Formats: sequence, structure tokens, C-alpha cells
Amino acid sequence: MKSFLISDNRDTWVGLRLVGIDGVIVKDRENALKELKTAVKNQDIGILILTERIVDMVRDEYLEYKLKSRTPLFVEIPDRHGSIREYNAIKNYIRDSVGIHI
Repeated sequence: MKSFLISDNRDTWVGLRLVGIDGVIVKDRENALKELKTAVKNQDIGILILTERIVDMVRDEYLEYKLKSRTPLFVEIPDRHGSIREYNAIKNYIRDSVGIHI
């Protein structure tokens, strides 16, 4: 299985291409949804990497695929400018999901 990137910027795409991860650059919601659907259907993709801005564009569909699909594994990454999420996003995610304070 291979990894695949859906990015909103060229710098992230180039950086991951340098380490051998193929991907696409999309700028709007329609193309992001199209690429997301195509990637989820592709049985060769084991890890699907999306930038935070792409996830924000397709939040509802992303969460639906993430909950219902066994593969691929979804990974959300920041772009070269850094994360747009709050500082303790993982801690807050655990607290909201499980109800445990870390």
C-alpha cells in the first residue's frame, strides 16, 4: 500500500514528492471532494494525507469517510505555514471523545 496527499499548496506537495509520496493540489471544494472520493476508492492507497485547509473544505465528507472506511488511514497535516488548529488540539480531541482530562 502507498501513501497519497491531497494538498492546497505547492510547497507541501513538493516536500512530500521529495520523499516519494504522490499527490494532487486542489484549490476548491469540488475538486477536493472529487480527489477525496477517488482516493478512498483506490485500494492501493493505505494512508491518505490531507492538509488542514483541505480538511476544513470537506469537513463533513471527511468525517464520514474516516468513520466508515476501514482503509485508507486518514492523516491531517499542517502546511508550511504551521498549524491553523489550536495548540492543544490532540488533548482537546481526547477530552471531547473520551471524557478524560490529560
